[in-house]
Amino acid sequence: MTTILQEIQKWSEELPAWQQHAIAKIYAQGELTQQDHDDMYALLKVAHKIADPENRVASKLAAGEVAVQPAVGQLIQIGAIKNLNNVNALASDQRLSISAKGLTVIYGENGSGKSGYSRVFKHACRARDRREHILPNANEEPGKAGPPQATFELHVDGVEHEVQWQSGQVSPAELSSIAIFDSHCARAYLDNHGDFAYVPYGLDILKKLVDALGTLKAMATKEQGQNTPDSALFAELSQTKTKVGTLLSALSAKTKPADVEALATWSEEKKAEHANIVAALSEADPKLKAQTLRNQATRFEGLSTRIDKAITLLDDAHLAALVAVVHTASVAKEAAELASKAFRETPGQLLGTGEEAWKKLFKAARSFAAESHPGKEFPHLGPESSCPLCQNTLGAEGAARLVMFDEFVERKTEQEAKTAKDAADALISAIKLANLELLIDETLKNEIAARNQALAESCVGIQKWLTDRRSSMLTACQPAGDWANLVQLIGSPAPALVLLKDQLIAEAVAMEETLDEAGRAKMIAERDELDACRRLSELKAGVLLAIEKHIITGKLNSCVTAAGGTMPISKKATQLSDTMATKEVVAALNAELESLNVHELKVVMKPTSAKGKTQYKLALEMLGKRDATEILSEGEQRAIAIASFLAEVGLGKGLGGMVFDDPVSSLDHSRREYVARRIAKESLSRQVIVFTHDLFFLNVLVHEARALGMEPACRSLRRAPAGYGVADESMPFEGASTKDRVGILRVMLVEATKLRKAGDDKGYKREARDIYAHLRMSWERAVEELLFNGVVLRFRKGVETNRLNKVTIEPGDVETITKNMGKCSNYTGHDGAIQANLAIPLPPEIEQDINVLDDWRKAASDRLNKKK
Repeated sequence: MTTILQEIQKWSEELPAWQQHAIAKIYAQGELTQQDHDDMYALLKVAHKIADPENRVASKLAAGEVAVQPAVGQLIQIGAIKNLNNVNALASDQRLSISAKGLTVIYGENGSGKSGYSRVFKHACRARDRREHILPNANEEPGKAGPPQATFELHVDGVEHEVQWQSGQVSPAELSSIAIFDSHCARAYLDNHGDFAYVPYGLDILKKLVDALGTLKAMATKEQGQNTPDSALFAELSQTKTKVGTLLSALSAKTKPADVEALATWSEEKKAEHANIVAALSEADPKLKAQTLRNQATRFEGLSTRIDKAITLLDDAHLAALVAVVHTASVAKEAAELASKAFRETPGQLLGTGEEAWKKLFKAARSFAAESHPGKEFPHLGPESSCPLCQNTLGAEGAARLVMFDEFVERKTEQEAKTAKDAADALISAIKLANLELLIDETLKNEIAARNQALAESCVGIQKWLTDRRSSMLTACQPAGDWANLVQLIGSPAPALVLLKDQLIAEAVAMEETLDEAGRAKMIAERDELDACRRLSELKAGVLLAIEKHIITGKLNSCVTAAGGTMPISKKATQLSDTMATKEVVAALNAELESLNVHELKVVMKPTSAKGKTQYKLALEMLGKRDATEILSEGEQRAIAIASFLAEVGLGKGLGGMVFDDPVSSLDHSRREYVARRIAKESLSRQVIVFTHDLFFLNVLVHEARALGMEPACRSLRRAPAGYGVADESMPFEGASTKDRVGILRVMLVEATKLRKAGDDKGYKREARDIYAHLRMSWERAVEELLFNGVVLRFRKGVETNRLNKVTIEPGDVETITKNMGKCSNYTGHDGAIQANLAIPLPPEIEQDINVLDDWRKAASDRLNKKK
C-alpha cells in the first residue's frame, strides 16, 4: 500500500518540469513565496520556448524524499541516536537513548539543543516539514564543516542494526517507517460550497498546485496584455494596395522578418528609380524630354569610349611592353658594341677597321667576289685565290682574315641590336602619335556637371592625366630616363559615365512609357510600391517589434492555456480523495477528534456531483455554536492535524513508531491533557517519541502514562561545556521525582568535590550553593509527592482527593522538613545568609544533608506503601 505522498510523487514524474518544481517547493516549504512563483513562471515560459535569462533549473520531488511504507509486518524501532556531527552547535560525542517500546519523552529548554535533535529526526525520517535547515556550528570556520550527519541504532524485528544518515543524501529507507508529526499533517479549508473540506496528509499539495497554476495563469495573462502588438504605427500603410500593404495587413507570428527586411530595403538604385518615375510622371512633354535624354546618353557613352580607348593606350600593359622593348634594345646595343670593340682592337688591323666605312667596303667586296671568283662562296675563296679588294694572292693568312671579317660583319649581335632598336622606335612613335584628345568641350562638361559635379571634374582631370602620363613615359625612354618617375594610373570615370548613360536611358524609357495609359498606370503602381518600401524602411523597427510581440503573445497564450489546465490535477485529487472518503476514515477521524475533546468538530461524508456522477468528500462540520463559514482557530487547526495524523497512521496498519515535535503548541491546558492522554494510550501499542520544551505537558504525559501502568523513559537535553544537546538519562530536575532528584544531587556533589580538590574555591562555593538550592526544591517536591501523597501537584490540573486516605503527617515529619529546608535557605542567596557570611559546608556535610532527604523519602514511601 502506498501513501498519498508516494502517489503524488510518482504521478509528478510525468508532469512538465515547471509543475514538478511547484510540487517540490510546496512539499519542502508548505507555502510558495513570490520568488517561487517567479521561478515557476520562468520555467513555464521555458517550456513554451521563451528563454529564461537566469537559466533556472527545475527541482523535482525525488522518491527518496518521501517516506515509504515499511514491509508488511516489519517492526522497526529506534534504540538511540548518536554521533551527531555538524548539527548546529550540538556536542558530537553524545548518545541519546530511546526506549524501543512505549513512551520516550525528551525535554529541553529553549537553547538546550532540542531543536537540533528534532530537525535531524525530521530530515532523517523524511518528514514533510523540513523547512528548517540543519546548519553547522556557527562558531566553526565557514566552509570547514562537513555535512550534518548522525547514526541511528535500530531494532529491525528485534535484530540490532545501525544506519547512517547524512544531509543531502537519500535517507535510509528503514527510518522512513517512523511517522513524524508536524503542522502539515492535515488541513481544513473553506471550499466553494461553503464547507470546511478536510484535506488528508499530502493532498493539500494538489490544492496548492491548483492555486499556483491560477497565479501563473494570471501572470501570463497580464504579460500577454502587456505585449499586445501595436499596429497603429503602420495601420495606414497596411491599407495600401502594395506588396508592403499585403504583408502588413496579414502581419502575425508566422511573418518572416527576412521578408520585411527584403521589402524595407531602400537602396540608391531604388531612390534613383523612384526619382525617374516621379520625374516622368510630372513631365509636360515626355517625348521631347526622352529624346533629349537619349542624346545626352549618346554623348556620355561616346566620352566613356574615348576615355577607355585613350587609357588603354597608356595603361600598365602598354607600359610593360614599352619597358620591355626599350630594355631589350639597350641590352642588344651594349652587346653589339662590346663585340665591335673587341674586333677593332684585334692586332695588325688598320685604323677604322670595323667602322661603318669599312663595313661598306667589305660589303662591296662581297658583291664583287660573285663576279671575280665564280664557283666559289664568299668568304671561303681559298689561299690560292686573289683578294677581291687588293687582288693579291690571299694566302693562308689572308684567306683566314677574310673569313674573320665576314663573320664580324654578319654576326647575330649586330642584327639583334638593330631589330630591338627598330621595335623600340616603332612603339615610342606609336605613343607619341596616339590620339589622346577626349573632346570635352564646355557644353559636354556642363551636361555632366548637371548630373554629377564630381564626375565632371573627374572627366576634365583625366584629360590632363593622359598628357602627363604620356610625357612621363616618353621621358623614361630617353637614355637618362627614370622609370620611377612615371605618372601612376588613376581611377577611370568611364564606368560612372556608363552608369549615368544607363540612368538617362532609363529615364527616357520612363518618359516614353507615360505616353500611353497602360504604361502610365504601371509607372504609378511602381511609384506606389517604391513609396511603400521607403515608408516601410522608416517603420521597419516597429514592424519587427510587432512580429516579436505576435510571437511572444502566441507563446504566452500557450502558457495561459497550460496554466489553466487544472483538470488532470483535480482528477488526481479526486482519485486520491476517493481513497480517503470512506466510512472507515470518517469513523477513525471522529474517534480521534473525540479523544482530543474537540466536540465542536465532526467529520462527515458529503455527496458532490461531477459530470452526473455522485462522489463524496470529507467535510468538517462546526456543531452547535458556529456557522461553517467562520475561520478555524490555530488551536482547532492543530487539533485537526493531530487527529488526522493519528487516524492515518492507525489506518495504515503499520508497526512503525511515531515522533511528535512539540505537539501541543497553540493548545490550551485542558486540551493538552487530552493530547497527553491520547499519546500515552498510543504508546501502549507502538514506540512513541515526544520532543517538548513544555514542562507542564511533560508532567502531564508522565502522569497519563503512569495512570496506564507504564513507566515512560524520560530524557533531558542541556547545555554543557562540551556543547549543546548533552543528554541526561533522566527527567529534567523540575519534572523529576524526589528519588530522581536525589540521584541528580549526588551527581552535582561529585562535580563540586572535583572543584574543591582542584583548588577552585570560588567554583566550589557556587556549585555548593546550587546544590542547596536544588535540595530545597527537592524537599518541596517531597512534601507534594510523599507527605501529601500527590493529592495536589504542580503541573497537574485538579486535586485527587481519593489519595487523602493515605496521608499521615507525623510530628517528626514537620520537624525534619522545617529544619532541613531552613538550612538550605542559609546558602541560597538570602540577604540574611549573605550578611551572616556563613561558611559553605564541606562535601561530607553536603552528602549528609542529601542522605537526610533520601532517608526520609524512603521512610515516607514505605509508610505509604504499607497503607491500603
